[in-house]
This record gives sequence, structure tokens and C-alpha cells, in this order.
Amino acid sequence: MRLVFCGTPEFAVGTLDAVIHAGHEVALAVTQPDRAAGRGMEMQAPPVKRAAAAHGIAVVQPEMIKNNTEFRARLELERPDAIVVVAYGRIIPQWMLELPRLGNINLHGSLLPKYRGAAPVQWAVANGDRVTGVTTMRLDEGLDTGEMLLAREVAIAPEETAVDLFRKLASVGAELMVETLAGLDAGTLAGQKQDEAQATLAPILTREDGAIDFSRTARQIYDRWRGFEPWPGAHTRLRGKKLIVHRMHVGVEDGIDAGVLRVARDEMAVGCGSGGSVVFDEVQMEGKRRMSATEFLHGFQMRSGERVGD
Repeated sequence: MRLVFCGTPEFAVGTLDAVIHAGHEVALAVTQPDRAAGRGMEMQAPPVKRAAAAHGIAVVQPEMIKNNTEFRARLELERPDAIVVVAYGRIIPQWMLELPRLGNINLHGSLLPKYRGAAPVQWAVANGDRVTGVTTMRLDEGLDTGEMLLAREVAIAPEETAVDLFRKLASVGAELMVETLAGLDAGTLAGQKQDEAQATLAPILTREDGAIDFSRTARQIYDRWRGFEPWPGAHTRLRGKKLIVHRMHVGVEDGIDAGVLRVARDEMAVGCGSGGSVVFDEVQMEGKRRMSATEFLHGFQMRSGERVGD
């Protein structure tokens, strides 16, 4: 088929490569504009732009698409059979939904209707789920409410972070998109309506989501850290300053009051709800470099009984 591909981050690159390898013609890649990033705030091209260029595919990067007449004329000129959308980061307008004969086919990082929204992968991990997956669907005007086409389950290992899960889902999702396009092309694949009663949301992450609430259980705190890596991560306050926790694990210490530090065997354990604890393995005090917990404990002369989070 003749396709237009819309996507931006690394998560979308595998699907772009897969549909090309499957023999489809990607006439145009649509991605977000280059953005300043990194310590030097240098302009960086999105991963999909770099991947499309490597395949010799034309790329457009509109800032806005809803009322962009130039962009609309370009897509109409391409006359795609379908538009493939993977983590593009823009709401698809009605005119674009109606343009291709097979519609806009989206790869979503959850088993719909669970985790509709901007951060399905992160929230699945943060909530301690053991299974998630990917779903292909035909986009409509709602938020991830379109008819489902195919879905595939993926297990979440207890220690996996969102970064790990993104890699797994990207690979499985690429295969699923190729299978979906084949079914649509052959006319053997029909959409299935989502059960609205089962719908849940996965809202966009905020910096506040990374704040550690020590009234939660140790496992809940650890799962949220896993889900929110690398951003917004996990952070708290110590001695009046922000403390970023880069690595942690569930501790074996019991009976520590929530938010109270216990130093033992060069370990930095903090009490949590229900009597458990988490152990900070690598931390970074505001204005300082990252360091191991052992180095931090000695450098800052930490003592048991200090409060964390106040």
C-alpha cells in the first residue's frame, strides 16, 4: 500500500522500518519540528526524521496541522491508502481522518480500552501491572476511542522500568502493525468497538508525579520509580533541599516510621507505609553530582532518624 507515516520518538522508528521492510511504500514521513535539547540546548532532529532520511523518504515537520492548508494540500497530493500514526504527539484533525480510504491506523502502547492517553506505558509500570500490550486501532475524533483492530499482550517483569518496556512494546508493535496492514489490505480485518465501561486514563506525566509519597507502600513507591524513569523520575526533600533518587529497590527493613531514614551497613533505607522500606542506591542532592548511597552517606554525614520528604 501507499502510506503516509506520522511519528516522532524512537518508539515509532521500529514500525517505520517494519512497514518499509514489508513492502509498503511510505510516500511521506510527518514528524514534529526539531527541538533544542541536551546540556548545550542544540537543535536535534526527531528519531523518525533521521530514520526516514536514511530510507530516502521525504519529511515534513509542521508546527500545527489542524488548519494548515499547505500541509493538507501535501497530504491530499500523496493520496495514501492509509496514514500510520505512532506516537506522533499531535491530535489528528477530522479532515486527516477522512483522507485515506483505510483511515488513520494507530499503534497504541496498551491493551485498549485500558490506559487511554499520553502515557500508557509509564502508568502500566507505575501501577504495578504484570501484563500490558499493544493495540492497533482506527483513529476517530476521540482520545484513543477508535475501533480496535488487533492486540497483543506483553508481560512486565517485576524489575523492568518504563524504558525497558518501551523497547519491548516497540518491537512487538512493529510486527503487529505489519499484520494489521496486511489484514486491511486483504479485507479480512474488521474493527471492534471498545467497551467504554472498561476504559481508564493514562494522563500526561507532570513533575509532581515524581514526588515520593512515603505513606505509600514500599512496592508502590518502587513501581512508581520504575514507571517514571527517566522523567519525572523520583524525588523528595532532605535537609530542606531537593533529593533526586536515580536508583532504588525495595528494602528488607521493617518497622521504620514512614519518611524516617535508617542508616545500616552503608545502606540508606527510608520507612514507607505499612511498615516497609525502600533503599536508595544512587542519589543526587540539589546542586551536587550523582553519587552512590554509600558515598552520599559518608559525604553528608547522614544519621538514622533524620526525616526525608519534609
